[in-house]
Amino acid sequence: MPRRTQTEKQELGCWGEEQATQYLQQNGYEIIARNVRTPYGEIDVVARKDERMVFVEVKTRSTASFGFPEEAVTEEKIIHMIESAQSYLQEHADLNVVWQIDVIAVQKSSDMKNPVITHFENAVS
Repeated sequence: MPRRTQTEKQELGCWGEEQATQYLQQNGYEIIARNVRTPYGEIDVVARKDERMVFVEVKTRSTASFGFPEEAVTEEKIIHMIESAQSYLQEHADLNVVWQIDVIAVQKSSDMKNPVITHFENAVS
């Protein structure tokens, strides 16, 4: 199997983030920001539902050859996700909200029209 170029990986990642954003909106989430850079890493999606701030990590795979998308969330990535969320909240101290970190796994379908989306709510605690 040929290796993907960085551009192909970025395109797949952007596509997956768009799918995840649409999914969130369809399920009542308000999208606050996307691709937020912090000193600890990037937050893919910042959303709000009810009174809860939700920081979302999106993982996308085009095939199951290398496992499920959510399996790419490593211990190191979890630490960066927590630090990034805390950094965002410090920069937006006026928010004073309950928050959580979710993971959305996007598995590309052959036609790219009907991806399999799995939402792991409050995945990191």
